[in-house]
Amino acid sequence: EMWSPPATLSLFLLLLGQAPPSRPQSPASTRLRLVGSGSRPEEGRLEVLHQGQWGTVCDDDFALQEATVACRQLGFEAALTWAHSAKYGQGEGPIWLDNVHCAGTESSLDQCGSNGWGVSDCSHSEDVGVVCHPQRQRGLSEKVSNALGPQGRRLEEVRLKPILASARRRSPVTEGAVEVKYEGHWRQVCDQGWTMNNSRVVCGMLGFPSELPVNSHYYRKVWNLKMKDPKYRLKSLTNKNSFWIHRVNCLGTEPHMAKCQVQVAPAQAKLHPACPGGMHAVVSCVAGPRFRSPKVKPRRKEPWAEEPKVRLRSGAQVGEGRVEVLMNRQWGTICDHRWNLISASVVCRQLGFGSAREALFGAQLGQGLGPIHLSEVRCRGHERTLSDCVTLKGSQNGCQHENDAAVRCNVPDMGFQNQVRLAGGRSPEEGVVEVQVEVNGVQRWGSVCSDHWGLTEAMVACRQLGLGFANHAIKDTWYWQGTPGAGEVVMSGVRCSGTELALQQCQRHGPVHCSHGTGRFSAGVSCSDSAPDLVMNARLVQETAYLEDRPLSLLYCAHEENCLSQSADRMDWPYGHRRLLRFSTQIYNLGRADFRPKTGRHSWIWHQCHRHYHSIEVFTHYDLLTLNGSKVAEGHKASFCLEDTNCPTGLQRRYACANFGEQGVTVGCWDTYRHDIDCQWVDITDVGPGDYFFQVVVNPKYEVAESDFSNNMMRCRCKYDGHRVWLHNCHTGDSYPADAEHSLEQEQRLRNNLI
Repeated sequence: EMWSPPATLSLFLLLLGQAPPSRPQSPASTRLRLVGSGSRPEEGRLEVLHQGQWGTVCDDDFALQEATVACRQLGFEAALTWAHSAKYGQGEGPIWLDNVHCAGTESSLDQCGSNGWGVSDCSHSEDVGVVCHPQRQRGLSEKVSNALGPQGRRLEEVRLKPILASARRRSPVTEGAVEVKYEGHWRQVCDQGWTMNNSRVVCGMLGFPSELPVNSHYYRKVWNLKMKDPKYRLKSLTNKNSFWIHRVNCLGTEPHMAKCQVQVAPAQAKLHPACPGGMHAVVSCVAGPRFRSPKVKPRRKEPWAEEPKVRLRSGAQVGEGRVEVLMNRQWGTICDHRWNLISASVVCRQLGFGSAREALFGAQLGQGLGPIHLSEVRCRGHERTLSDCVTLKGSQNGCQHENDAAVRCNVPDMGFQNQVRLAGGRSPEEGVVEVQVEVNGVQRWGSVCSDHWGLTEAMVACRQLGLGFANHAIKDTWYWQGTPGAGEVVMSGVRCSGTELALQQCQRHGPVHCSHGTGRFSAGVSCSDSAPDLVMNARLVQETAYLEDRPLSLLYCAHEENCLSQSADRMDWPYGHRRLLRFSTQIYNLGRADFRPKTGRHSWIWHQCHRHYHSIEVFTHYDLLTLNGSKVAEGHKASFCLEDTNCPTGLQRRYACANFGEQGVTVGCWDTYRHDIDCQWVDITDVGPGDYFFQVVVNPKYEVAESDFSNNMMRCRCKYDGHRVWLHNCHTGDSYPADAEHSLEQEQRLRNNLI
């Protein structure tokens, strides 16, 4: 509420010639909302929150510039029109504003002129409505605020208090009595009128996709026993109104309980007992597959048991990311027009998370590459999958990838964040990794052996810490002091695939075995909330491939740089030629941070032959494989200089190789290697005719952190008849859902065997 000085003080200040102090109005300090029967999120009756109470705005003098200010304050780009005479129904409560006059440049409605708060000569039949342009402003999102609940008070969090011994042992807790935090205190919820829709909302808030009915007879028995037991204070507590939330009534589509009808105070004063004959409401939730103990079997076929048609990409935390859908065997994005928490929650539940905490607009979690499949997604909230919702085709209303929609989902608390910490770093985002594990039946803190410690393991550690992506996996941490008493190595041989939620879920040695003992060689990390993401343009490779028989006299420089296969060493230079499969590559950075070389300029290598510095020794592998995966030719694309060859309009090129310039690839830009430059080939002189796989792997040794490694491999089918070559069906490794992870693992194994 606004603080206003007492009248005597105001008078005193006026006598001194000073205005009385008032709290400075920050932009958008008044809250607005749009309400009305069956209206879409971008239209409705305009309501203003003032002094803790929602009220309406009168339509006198209200026109397009006033509507524009209101729409912008609500997070939309512009207003389409306004509506007079209570078109969206008559409101209740005060009419806060009348004769509003805006210039159109204000950032919030309370900066415009008006008669003053609550001064009007209107009735609710003159309540104004607005219709905003459905496109959201960039960089905005629709969040679950622990929305103002009844009487302007806050319903904050929800938790389940396990009652059965079996429920207590489980992590996460999926069954128990519902407790709601209200004005800083935890309260029980009376079970009278409790519905499965209420359970669905509670489960969604706790990160669970669905709910189960509960054996209420059993819980009633336990309750009655406790009520009879004189040791329990339950009987006296239940008579207090402060013990209960009296009634909750949800539709099941709300992202937070504060959006439901909740009755906190009893029906009529203190005359009635608070929850007559009732007990606390008990809820049972189903955990998604990533959060389930392997022993728990699902009861029925669940949407996430089928082939995933939806996925999240480039999110720093579990359960967040850009939303991508699979249609016509191709992954594509969703446009953020009309994107909201209800549709976002359908995606979250489909993926085995809870409801959505946040629906993000304007490609805040990076832009996708490829088609924009859907736009104006309108889910009602009970759909099992996104494909059950009403949508338009993405190409219909001028959406670009800068409108890609993203989501942050509620995720169950597994307690993993309390089992890892960083020590000794210069900032909270870096340090020696210390983990808590059970040693001889006792929980102990200790360090991690850095043998095999690499970027995938560091990624899991940063995710477990809630710090996003790993920048670096550090193997010698001698200048960082760990926590005293936690120096002993308690975990070794850690190998993660990268999808684990915690280091404790990765493969590791049984008995700890570390070749170099403790101290300066403990594993460390530095984390960051954003990362680059390199993706190869598969279509360009397919369209530009051709064969060239190149005379040896033109290959001295390339030979010196190891770009030909070994049989070239035995040729009678400069006579003869090599047969090269040539192609162009275009590597996009679709992440949220620039891609920078791992090493600083001091260790870049000057290539006299090509006359520039190479900042990364192994940046891509170009290989030709037989259909069962063994290599028959490799491109030896040894090293690279990284630069912005092109950027989309409006973005400045920042990295260039020339004149010992800075190297890297800016977010949104791409680095192109044309087919006619040295080493941009695979030497297939020794390869016989046949059917092959042609593949390109970017950042193959995971030297630089990325938000997503699954799209670093591009593969084509290749047909070679001894004279000509055809590439077809080129696609990145993440474009086919089922075999991608599998083939990447195989890839790693094969590569490890060959190197």
